[in-house]
Amino acid sequence: MTIRESDIERFFEIITNGDRVGARTAVNRLHADGVPPEDIVLELFWPTMEMVEKFFRNDQLTTLAHHYAVRLLRVLVDQTAARYRMEPQIGRTVLAFCGNHEPEELAAQMAVDLLEMSGFNIKFAGGGVAGDEILAQVHESKPDVLLMFASSPEDLPEIRNIIDTIREIGASAKTQIAVGGGVFNRAEGLAEEIGADTWATDLLELVHTLIEEPGRRADEDQRTVGRKRRVAA
Repeated sequence: MTIRESDIERFFEIITNGDRVGARTAVNRLHADGVPPEDIVLELFWPTMEMVEKFFRNDQLTTLAHHYAVRLLRVLVDQTAARYRMEPQIGRTVLAFCGNHEPEELAAQMAVDLLEMSGFNIKFAGGGVAGDEILAQVHESKPDVLLMFASSPEDLPEIRNIIDTIREIGASAKTQIAVGGGVFNRAEGLAEEIGADTWATDLLELVHTLIEEPGRRADEDQRTVGRKRRVAA
């Protein structure tokens, strides 16, 4: 069964009305039709969440409807991820953080659940963690990937500082710094300018990028945020 745009629109109406029974019924029907749980997340939950956030930012959705949707999606994501069939471990660790609001935590949760299903060893702290604590953990655990997914605009100064500090002091030379979602999806080129090694706009791209390009690193001259751009001669 293919999840169509009309299914997403109907599901959007269900969750923004806070219809818990209707939402569970819709998801259970997909399970009964044999749709893999990861496809439900990728093709239904993720685009619906993006629609919810877009409408809310454009003042086309009330705070009440937004809260209904985000909280109901969080429950459904938990329940659906419990059905994942885990791939064998690939021997790579990910230390993950996100923005300090519930929608960002929801987006990041979908991302780390899929990475874990794909064989990564995940530590996910969510939002609200101070930069010095993140730096200390990177220095101590030396993860293969530091992932900052679904960040808010107010997180950018801290993220810039974290990336710069890791580069300057060599806290973990092997660690790949990845960003995506949230503000990075709304500002083209920001991920590259901020000095990230790699980035992704959606969940599937994130998983594929981290699996297929583990050696990708930022160029020395890549970062332009916070300093004057180089001018070609």
